[in-house]
Amino acid sequence: MLTCGWQGGLTIGGMRLFLRPLLQLRVRAVLFALLVSTGLHAQAQAPASVYLEDLTWTELRDQVKAGSTTVIVPIGGTEQSGPAMVLGKHNVRAHVLAGKIAAGVGHTLVAPVIAYVPEGAVNPPTAHMKFPGTITIPDATFETTLEYAARSFRQHGFRDIVLIGDHGGYQKNMAHVAAKLNKEWAAMPARVHALQAYYDVVDHEYAQALRKRGLSDAQIGTHAGASDTALSLAVDPKLVRSDQLHGAPFSTADGVHGDPRAATAEAGQLGVELIVGHSIEAIKRLIARP
Repeated sequence: MLTCGWQGGLTIGGMRLFLRPLLQLRVRAVLFALLVSTGLHAQAQAPASVYLEDLTWTELRDQVKAGSTTVIVPIGGTEQSGPAMVLGKHNVRAHVLAGKIAAGVGHTLVAPVIAYVPEGAVNPPTAHMKFPGTITIPDATFETTLEYAARSFRQHGFRDIVLIGDHGGYQKNMAHVAAKLNKEWAAMPARVHALQAYYDVVDHEYAQALRKRGLSDAQIGTHAGASDTALSLAVDPKLVRSDQLHGAPFSTADGVHGDPRAATAEAGQLGVELIVGHSIEAIKRLIARP
């Protein structure tokens, strides 16, 4: 233990020494420099983010060279989710859960979230496009976006490109893009994986876990119900307007299929753990090929 007092005393290992004024200044300067250096070194050694957006191109290049050759492409969507849930819930969930999955897989990075997805026709509006705030793009545009994201990552040295989708409507598009590129790249080491496990667990294991907690299928719902809302509460409570969950039940006219009033963050955490755990296992299996 080394300390320096303002009355000319320097304490080293419990022994107090008295120094000349000029020497005091020099000692203090050295101590200050050591403290600054230690702080900067600690910052430099901070763990790197798994999110591609947080890295410089040289940091990304070095991570790929060091073995981080798997990238997750999280796909969200901007759509209505009833009066009690924000339009960007899919984007936030995909971002957060992809980060947890990447950390669990190891040597894996996360691409920026794709927030524009097929949501129905514009004129006349269909599906969620009947509600303000929903943004849609054609299927072909969406698939081209996924395709060229994957082509970009292969160009930069990634070996496994994993597509995860937080929305059920475009799972078939993900599979189509993966099949197309894997056929084209058959003689190359790179592969695209449409990770169905990420989404399937919501309709199966997560729904079953909610039933065991006493929730009915009518409450769990298929969109903006208890399942959807609880998952959002667990990922980020700001996604949900909790004050809207205490009144009369919502209906399909509100864009809700289910009953979000039964949702809790605790129940949603079951979904987080199941989605992350199943996805980690599935990705590890996919990338274990020679």
